[in-house]
Amino acid sequence: MMMTLGMFVFEVKSLPYQQLQRASQWRHASQSRVGQRPGYQYLGPGEDTISLSGTLYPELTGGRVTLDDVRIMADEGKAWPLIEGSGRVYGFWAITGVSETSSVFFADGVPRKIDFSIDLVRVDEDNFQAFRDQAGTSRDAGIGLGLYAPRRSGGGMIG
Repeated sequence: MMMTLGMFVFEVKSLPYQQLQRASQWRHASQSRVGQRPGYQYLGPGEDTISLSGTLYPELTGGRVTLDDVRIMADEGKAWPLIEGSGRVYGFWAITGVSETSSVFFADGVPRKIDFSIDLVRVDEDNFQAFRDQAGTSRDAGIGLGLYAPRRSGGGMIG
């Protein structure tokens, strides 16, 4: 298991991402001052985003159905706990975008290669600290919380 997002399991046989890019911001309000540079006041954390990208080879990994599972989760509009396979808890994240580019097709139009990207934004819930305490830092945190139980060979969502 590479990572879980809610009930969805990222692993080599389902949706193996090759790149995880995270961008974090912090908010500072500026106040103009006469004859001086502006003054700044720290307001708190800003937007925190993660982009997961990779390439699927449906003969070996998940395919369009696996990406559709992620789209179904996005349609629900919920924030999902994001937990790395090492047990690291990232917080609650909402899916803001899923993109795919299919290429190298079989005769019936089914792609042999799918490049994908999934965009997430951090949306911590009030109970995040309780969730983090429950998950702990063990390597098997996702399994211990009942998040890892593939519905089909190769991972995906728990059905």
